[in-house]
Amino acid sequence: MRRDGKTAVAGDGQVTLGEATIMKQKARKVRRLAGGKVVCGFAGAVADAQALQDKFEAKLEAFGGNLRRAAVEFAKEWRTDKILRQLNALMVVADTEGLLVVGGDGNVIEPDDGLAGIGSGGPYALAAARALMENTNLSAAEIATKALTIASGICVFTNAEIQVESV
Repeated sequence: MRRDGKTAVAGDGQVTLGEATIMKQKARKVRRLAGGKVVCGFAGAVADAQALQDKFEAKLEAFGGNLRRAAVEFAKEWRTDKILRQLNALMVVADTEGLLVVGGDGNVIEPDDGLAGIGSGGPYALAAARALMENTNLSAAEIATKALTIASGICVFTNAEIQVESV
């Protein structure tokens, strides 16, 4: 989420196998890239997300840290590459200028309101973040944390082991 020139990306720590088994409670789904100038969060299959994150970071380097250009080129490759398009994940990437949702279907979406939610708890966290944004003066990081905490109380695939990275 973006507020007052700050961008925060939050992720929970739960890794679920199938519909009924929690495999890990403290996974790290949010990371800094490009020397700390870009924050990346992912949802979906962990191994797939890691492979995609590595590919995205290479695109960032190739385009001199230009987030939008790297995201568009990355999405093109993800959609057209025979192996990459089999990978199941979504990514949120952000820097000081913007926040984008990137998917394997070729979409690169910049939300109108600076808020995005991906993964199982994404819609719950997004709704909570919108309410907090409209009704509080909390910072981006505080809203991201509270929104994901609210989502963890609703979604069985989301826990309250939250990490937040801000730029």
